[in-house]
Amino acid sequence: MTRRSDAPRALVVAKAPVAGRVKTRLGAEVGDAVAAEVAAAALLDTVAACREAFGADHCLLALAGDLADAARGDEIAAALAGWGVSRQRGLTFDERLANAHLDVPPGGPVVQVGMDTPQVTVGDLHAVVAALDTHDAVLGPAEDGGWWVLGLRDPRGAAALRGVPMSTPTTYADTRRALSGAGLGVGTTAPLRDVDTATDADVVAGAAPAGEFARAWREVRA
Repeated sequence: MTRRSDAPRALVVAKAPVAGRVKTRLGAEVGDAVAAEVAAAALLDTVAACREAFGADHCLLALAGDLADAARGDEIAAALAGWGVSRQRGLTFDERLANAHLDVPPGGPVVQVGMDTPQVTVGDLHAVVAALDTHDAVLGPAEDGGWWVLGLRDPRGAAALRGVPMSTPTTYADTRRALSGAGLGVGTTAPLRDVDTATDADVVAGAAPAGEFARAWREVRA
């Protein structure tokens, strides 16, 4: 079946789950190799949710690092069949986020997520798309003060992210202010919890017990 050219797209901005380069706070608690396995499971859950919500041909991944060096790299590569995959560009995370959106081909709206919320559901993603009917941008708060999703009716609006401090307790508020300052009408969607620590992982695994992340985390806790 041919998909409409203006259909919404998913954009996942993620790191290859290489030990010592992902989930470093979690790695300090459980070890870098274990943290990389958990991160791989989180990425697999995120890829699966996006694929189900949008279809592989309307999903994109902006990747930092190399899956050849990653935990479960072959499995992740197989899960990305049909996706568009590009390299992240930029020295800072705000630049890489903005560039990831700006590298998306012309078409419909973009719903961007990371790999820290493996509990994300198809319903969560569709809710962002629905909110874009009445807003230029939709931002989903994370419980740590950041954000877990950014939906944009026009991905060029992500230029507003440049210069916004990321990974701080005020990142959500700062990002919302930057988007509004660029003239975008900003809506809100449901909050989710990022996985940064073992406590976070306990909560998220309990919220989505059937996923790859929860299975991987149960092995850690066994």
